[in-house]
Amino acid sequence: MSDEPRLQAEPREGVPEVIDTLEGFHEACERFAAAGGSLAADAERASGFRYGHEDWLVQFKRTGAGIALFDPIALNRCGVDWKEFNGAVGDAAWIIHDSLQDLPGFADLGMRPQRLFDTEIAARLLNLRHFGLAAVTEHYLGLTLAKEHSAADWSYRPLPRDWRNYAALDVELLIELETAMRKELRRQGKNDWAQEEFAHALAKGMGPRKEHPIPWLRISHVNVLGHDRQGQAIAKALWERRDELAQRYDISPSLLLSDSAIIEAAKRKPHNAKEFRAVRSLNERVRVHTGSEQDKMFERYAPIQRSVKPSVWKNVIQEALDLPVEQWPTMPAIQLEEHANAPRSMKLWSARHPQRFARLQAARKIMTRIAEDTRTPAEMILKPQIVRNLCWTDDPQRLDVPRFLGEQGARQWQIRLVAESLSRVII
Repeated sequence: MSDEPRLQAEPREGVPEVIDTLEGFHEACERFAAAGGSLAADAERASGFRYGHEDWLVQFKRTGAGIALFDPIALNRCGVDWKEFNGAVGDAAWIIHDSLQDLPGFADLGMRPQRLFDTEIAARLLNLRHFGLAAVTEHYLGLTLAKEHSAADWSYRPLPRDWRNYAALDVELLIELETAMRKELRRQGKNDWAQEEFAHALAKGMGPRKEHPIPWLRISHVNVLGHDRQGQAIAKALWERRDELAQRYDISPSLLLSDSAIIEAAKRKPHNAKEFRAVRSLNERVRVHTGSEQDKMFERYAPIQRSVKPSVWKNVIQEALDLPVEQWPTMPAIQLEEHANAPRSMKLWSARHPQRFARLQAARKIMTRIAEDTRTPAEMILKPQIVRNLCWTDDPQRLDVPRFLGEQGARQWQIRLVAESLSRVII
């Protein structure tokens, strides 16, 4: 293999058209049913442009069937039954790169993968330094992909040829990649590890979506408001109004009002027209400048942006300022997931809990040794938070370490690999 990777500019069988009719869907299902082997899969969304996170294009490849680009929005309008596609591919392993990005969308459509091969998870287990799809294909196949449209507005129709080319390339090499990576996983004795990880990712990705319990707290840097409850009331009101309008117009909330503008308004609390006008981010249309073709995509949403006048935000802020103190939001106590999570601050560990800190240092040392011995990143062997939680327990001598790790979400291969060593060092 040469040092310089070769460019894969187009799929070998050409750039496919988008399938958006029931007739085309049935024909594609017949082709995939007649083919064999694993199924390469990927999806494209319109994140940053549209309100929702639905798939606007799903693409598949199977040896003997070629590549199919499905328009799920158009097909759903036609009354497509995705069970037909499920039946066509049967129990084939779905090859997906970073499956947790795409599995929820497949689940929403009604697709039901039975088995998974995640090329990103495999790359991490195999200790690759870079695990993006392009880097992995370069490493194992000596090929680099032409990648220009990852952040495109995939809701745009008709899809230009070069966008279809980009989407097709995402699945073009996955089958060869799976073959090469399975071979390497077996060579390194990590195939069983990978199967457990794939099964875990498949169950998680196909499960119910985890919603934020308090959605407005997703505002970027909302923590800078600290204990400013009136500021929090403004931020909450702006977020809720923005979300309502974004959903109504099917536009990304950030194209109506940026998170930074919400935070600025919450901090400055403009009480009159003059003070409001002084907050420029509340009075100017959101413009995105990337210096690329993407700018034209954002400009398609300018009419919607202009329809939401600055007075909307001014009125929301005034209403929030008029709220009595008892109606200001109360920041919730930190909700710990499933188990009481140990703190991340090493300063707190060392200053206030020296015994626990000593256990953690010993545990980290053994995790590093296991990682080096197996040539596997330590964070793949066991999540750092689980290690911290283990060392934070009050009475580690009486702890059933394998059971504790399992309750924390560790897979069986991880427990078998680390439980005995960790049991020794935390006592």
